[in-house]
Amino acid sequence: MARPRTFDPDVAIEKAMQVFWTHGYEGASLPDLLDGMGLTRGSLYKAFTDKKTLFLKVLERYEDMAVQAGVTMLNDPGIPDGADRIMAMFTGAYQRVTDGDQRGCLLCSAAAGPSNYDDEIAAVVSKSLGTLRDGIEAALRASPKHAALDDAARGELADMLISQYVGLRTMARARIAPEMLRNAVRSVGVMLA
Repeated sequence: MARPRTFDPDVAIEKAMQVFWTHGYEGASLPDLLDGMGLTRGSLYKAFTDKKTLFLKVLERYEDMAVQAGVTMLNDPGIPDGADRIMAMFTGAYQRVTDGDQRGCLLCSAAAGPSNYDDEIAAVVSKSLGTLRDGIEAALRASPKHAALDDAARGELADMLISQYVGLRTMARARIAPEMLRNAVRSVGVMLA
């Protein structure tokens, strides 16, 4: 008779997310994951098969947590101008860095790392970044200045803004000087003005 699982898989995925977010996909060793998740090697493999499968589950969790929170902010009716919502997303990312969190965005790190060589991870990253990009485009439609743009121009601006966001969050992880990050955020403000 198989022994029942003695851990909560959701809690384990949450703990794994913190390990991957801190060390990156490549940098998260098996001992790091086992220690961070409080699991044995056998339990980890039995529950999650392998590191990649675990990482895919972590990316799902990250989308549910962080990406959806970003989309919610970008659709916040409490901020009437969509451009202000976009700026809130960028300034919030910068504020996290100045508060000491230099992990950047787990999704952006995956975009710069394992999605380069793994099609499954690339598909999840592309889907999640597409969701955030669509949130940016929706915010642009709620901006008096940008609502007048035709759909193609608004879509191009949304594409540029998501690339700026990925760049900003990747630079944060690379521990680029905060002044440079602040200037990147200011340049987004200039583009939206």
